[in-house]
Parts: sequence; C-alpha cells; structure tokens
Amino acid sequence: QVQLVESGGGLVEPGGSLRLSCAASGSIFSIYAMGWYRQAPGKQRELVATITHRGTTDYADSVKGRFTISRDNGKNTVYLQMNSLKPDDTAVYYCNKEPPIAPWWGQGTQVTVSS
Repeated sequence: QVQLVESGGGLVEPGGSLRLSCAASGSIFSIYAMGWYRQAPGKQRELVATITHRGTTDYADSVKGRFTISRDNGKNTVYLQMNSLKPDDTAVYYCNKEPPIAPWWGQGTQVTVSS
C-alpha cells in the first residue's frame, strides 16, 4: 500500500510562489505517472499537472506557464512549483497516481492565495 503525504501549502499573496512536495512510501513509486490535483470549495477535484515515469509533463490550461511539476524518483517525491499565483488557485492540493487510485488519496495541503 502506497502512502502519499503532501506538504508545502500556505497563505500567499497574489503573484507569489509556493513549492509543494508529495512524499511517497513504497519502492514502486518510480514506475507510475503521477499527478497533482486540487479541489476548491464547492468544486470537483481537478487534475492540474501530470508527469510520466520518464519525466514527460502536461498541464491544465489554467496553470500552464505558471506551474511546474517535477519528480525525484530516488527520493520518492513529486514536486509542484507554483508561480504567479492567483486567488483562483486557492484549493486543497493533492497528489496521486495518474489516473488516481482511491486508496492513495492523502490529506492534501491547503493553498490560499489572498491579499
């Protein structure tokens, strides 16, 4: 059973930056495509960025050019660098396999963009 622990969220002003981390237990992490997802209040969870096991990335249009996903397979960790943050980016951010596996959902990390 893989466990995912997200961290790095917080309160930031519009235009600011944050770097999220997702630490995974289990040695099989490196073979999976991983994704960062987010869920804003009253909205469905959405996929914002993906990275294959080889490092190919893809982004939702709403974050393209502002967010960068990366991974360190040696550390079993996936990162999300978020720049030029907007109030609409406010959400709880989660990582999971892409496509996601229900038992893998962690607690997420809250990102709040507000002045």
